[in-house]
Amino acid sequence: MSDDEAPKRRWTGKPTSGSGERQMTTNVKNKKVKESSRNWIRRQLNDPYVARARADGYRARAAYKLIELDDQFHLLKRGARIMDLGAAPGGWAQVAVQRGAGKIVGVDLLPIEPLTGATFFQLDLLDDATPGVLMAALGGPPDVVLSDMAANTTGHSRTDQIRTGGLADAAADFALAHLAPGGSFVTKAFQGGLDNELLTRLKQNFATVKHAKPKASRAESSEVYVVAMGRKT
Repeated sequence: MSDDEAPKRRWTGKPTSGSGERQMTTNVKNKKVKESSRNWIRRQLNDPYVARARADGYRARAAYKLIELDDQFHLLKRGARIMDLGAAPGGWAQVAVQRGAGKIVGVDLLPIEPLTGATFFQLDLLDDATPGVLMAALGGPPDVVLSDMAANTTGHSRTDQIRTGGLADAAADFALAHLAPGGSFVTKAFQGGLDNELLTRLKQNFATVKHAKPKASRAESSEVYVVAMGRKT
């Protein structure tokens, strides 16, 4: 790696929270990399949740989003059956295992490294055969359906919102078809990208529907989570 490809580092002199150490920020200077890619690399290198996830052994910073959601809404009961949609790379499943879930099944288009306490499938949720495979592996109706699915970004915010909203619809269809009575459903959405019809369906079929933005979600992101609790019979 040449000098101009290597990340350039500088110290801010500001202490990290409770550490007494100076926070290091990283600038990425590589003329061969697109500006959007440089921004993503810079954001990853300077993101405290990325460093924290590495230190805590989580596969992704997204683990802290579920931790915050569970601390707030008490979703992950001990012994519960959990369905994890859009599970790669497995950070949410790690949290569910740690918090005592009884059975965890995850699915994603991408391969997922094995995790003790969870079963993963590399399948398309939108294929007609996939729900049957997932439900057979779970061995009973899920108590919680989690979805952190998001469409690949195009760079056009409205298009990305609509595409991810479509995945939220698919996740909701799965949850409404399979959740145990009293169960909970969590899905990623983007502000302005969740269809009003979907919200109406959730309010009709769950006792409580709330929006939440965990602190672990980047401040500049329009990402939010919809938390629906108390699946009606």
